[in-house]
Amino acid sequence: MQVFKFGGASVKDAEAVKNISVLLSKQSTKETVMVVSAMAKTTNALEEVCKSFRNANADLSSKVLAIKQMHLQIIQDLFAESNTHLINEIENVFVELDWILEEPPHENTAFIYDQIVSLGEILSTKIIAAYLNYTGLPCIWVDARSYIQTDNNYQEGKVNWEETSALIQQDFPKLLSEKMIVTQGFIGGTSENFSTTLGREGSDYSAAIFAACLNATSVTIWKDVDGVLNADPKLFSNTEKFERLPYSEALEMTYYGATVIHPKTIKPLQNKLIPLFVKPFLDHAGTGTHIGQFEKMTYSIPTIIVKKEQVLMSISSRDFSFISEQNLSTILGHFAKANIKINTMQNSAMTWTCCFDYHEEKLNQIIGVLKQDFKVYYNESLSLVTLRHYNQASIDEITKNKEILIEQRSRNTVQLVLR
Repeated sequence: MQVFKFGGASVKDAEAVKNISVLLSKQSTKETVMVVSAMAKTTNALEEVCKSFRNANADLSSKVLAIKQMHLQIIQDLFAESNTHLINEIENVFVELDWILEEPPHENTAFIYDQIVSLGEILSTKIIAAYLNYTGLPCIWVDARSYIQTDNNYQEGKVNWEETSALIQQDFPKLLSEKMIVTQGFIGGTSENFSTTLGREGSDYSAAIFAACLNATSVTIWKDVDGVLNADPKLFSNTEKFERLPYSEALEMTYYGATVIHPKTIKPLQNKLIPLFVKPFLDHAGTGTHIGQFEKMTYSIPTIIVKKEQVLMSISSRDFSFISEQNLSTILGHFAKANIKINTMQNSAMTWTCCFDYHEEKLNQIIGVLKQDFKVYYNESLSLVTLRHYNQASIDEITKNKEILIEQRSRNTVQLVLR
């Protein structure tokens, strides 16, 4: 039993969907679960719908219509004749969206986000399942929200593993004995039947959840790159591919922000020793990168991870008292409550400094809370660069013509906050 995961780039348009059909026709698809993301920039577009809904903007209807037309156009491009049944299913998803938008905005913006944005995966998987059946690849569409059960921590749903595992093991083996399963990444459901999301770009994690619950033989993530590279090819030339990586190194890379794999993906797979393959969806014969239980490796080149749109915040006491453990406990509690992940931090006698991803609402929230007891200073539009297995030459190259605001080094890793 295997799990395939296809991200947004691999389902961005009709040609990409056709490529998936060709790719699958060259693979063994016996007992295969396909986990699929929303198409192209649908998640971004639905996030804009959320903003317009919350702010009662006049462009709300036009934004929804643009998303609908994009999906209907893909259907038209995929099928030789009109697929009335599929079109009706897509129309019904937008009726569900209309019902949400007819209600007054919920005071919990994260709740609104999850009810709206989760529909992107529903749309893409309905289209892909229909097309695979149309091309002679029998599959069944399954709603992940009925199986991946989470708490009510919207936008960062925490999985109830016991319940999720029981539900998946109850139904999936029988379904897989008959057909391939097409389901959604990124989304889950609560006990009240509300939609949740598992964190931005969380479809990889979904694949790992299904794989762990089913004791899969492997997980393959199909990407628009050759495998796991030592740097983002959009930012750096002459990148190199890792043929294999131990779970531990992949986990470190994702923790620091490598976007090729979602950070929560590795742990469920390592727990069950399920190998993870990252392969190119455009090169069907590409070997990709194999992540597994390998011995410690030596690295001839550094891994470079860049996180843009960073905030550097410095928090100090008002009365020249030390930033004590008690103060740190209070500060970190506020960050946890605001659901802000700290990417790096540094402490001095009277100041604690941290770097985190920019998010307007969360930034305003944390500033408002902290200013009640502390002095708060911050800078936006910065970059955080992490180098694993670094050397001085790589640091010099990265920092050329840049202002270094923070530099931290350990045995294997250096982090630099740059302007």
